[in-house]
Amino acid sequence: MSIKMSISPGVPSSSQSPLSSPPPVSPPPTTLPLRTIPGSYGLPLLGPISDRLDYFWFQGPETFLKKRIEKHRSTVFRTNIPPTFPFFSNVNPNVVAVLDTKSFAHLFDMDLVDKRDVLVGDFMPSVKFTGDIRVCAYLDTSEPQHSKLPCPSPTVHLQVPRQVPCWADPSSSQEIAESGYAMLDRWLALQLLPTIYIGALQPLVEIFLHSWAYPFFLVSGDYKKIYEFVEKEGKEVLQRGETEFGLTRKESIHNLLFVLGFNAFGGFSVFLPSLVSAIVTDTTGLQAKLIKEAREKGGSTLSFDSIKEMPLIQSAVYETLRLNPPVPIQYGRARKDFQLSSHDSVYDIKKGELLCGYQKLVMKDPKIFDEPESFKPDRFMNEKGSELLNYLYWSNGPQTGSPTASNKQCAAKDYVVLTAALFVAYVFRRYDSITGDSSSITAVEKAK
Repeated sequence: MSIKMSISPGVPSSSQSPLSSPPPVSPPPTTLPLRTIPGSYGLPLLGPISDRLDYFWFQGPETFLKKRIEKHRSTVFRTNIPPTFPFFSNVNPNVVAVLDTKSFAHLFDMDLVDKRDVLVGDFMPSVKFTGDIRVCAYLDTSEPQHSKLPCPSPTVHLQVPRQVPCWADPSSSQEIAESGYAMLDRWLALQLLPTIYIGALQPLVEIFLHSWAYPFFLVSGDYKKIYEFVEKEGKEVLQRGETEFGLTRKESIHNLLFVLGFNAFGGFSVFLPSLVSAIVTDTTGLQAKLIKEAREKGGSTLSFDSIKEMPLIQSAVYETLRLNPPVPIQYGRARKDFQLSSHDSVYDIKKGELLCGYQKLVMKDPKIFDEPESFKPDRFMNEKGSELLNYLYWSNGPQTGSPTASNKQCAAKDYVVLTAALFVAYVFRRYDSITGDSSSITAVEKAK
């Protein structure tokens, strides 16, 4: 299946966002009690190593953080987040965890936090992976180059299950058509391996995958082929980068490759399986409801406009993003001293401290979401559901927000939702049922 998606660069119009006037991204001042941030970083070397083993091996990220919430009776606390010692001597794992919707929202206030080189924490993969260029994702909004890189998303093809993002038919290069997805997988994996929870094959994972950064030369051949493909097939987009944004061809290509490889391909590779899994494992009759909506609404031809007439499908997509956000962790470094609020306390944050929010816990905040652990596909429907979109933070900002040059919100956040909804609608117009498990579709029944 191929879905052609035309995306114009810049900021989506307000009509693409369910609510037109999102709330301020950081909470207003309160009269809550001032509390010292609980927790500690432990003894030098030993504390970070102990937390690393708990995080990656003995507990896993979610349990690791839940236990510390319970221990400190606080959703704000000090801890260490890997990577750490022994071969990451230049990485400081000390963070202030912010794990409720109110404290987490400070990460989107660009007056308070700096996003420079903290995409995956204090650790930053070698810039050799991106042509010796700090691409847009690693830039702070205060850097002049950030405003020149609006992360335009060109016309792409999303091929399922092998997603090969491009501006032309991938068959123009047989190697890219057949192996481009694997090249992107390898390129992405080598950058993120020191930070990714795998949950199996210990202690081998700790020894070989989490102990050092992998060098770029292992995927340099793959990257060169994809670079040359973009250079050849993306001439029109590259020309726009030069004439409209003042970018060199090299800057445009490396930034586009990061957007396509990290954001589009990497994000959808995590998100779409989660969406399919949520649907095929549901036991409440969800598929019948999705079929009814997909076939009765939206007219004869599916499009981004027609999909907006299908609120249940969109809500199911939102609920999947709430429970399984493609990027689980957000970071931000304090620009200055300020006071951070949670639901029940205020904390003093010092300039330079690194804030860390684990979205899978944040978006299960029981003060905001009823039955937060449950998949409720209709959660975001109707007026109450629309209000909850203020707390759907998967895109580095609230779903009701808009990407601009002055923030770091995902430039294609609305298109992610619409594309996923389009996928669901297409499937249930074509099939009466799909069956499978948490990892794959095992059978389909064609529509009669």
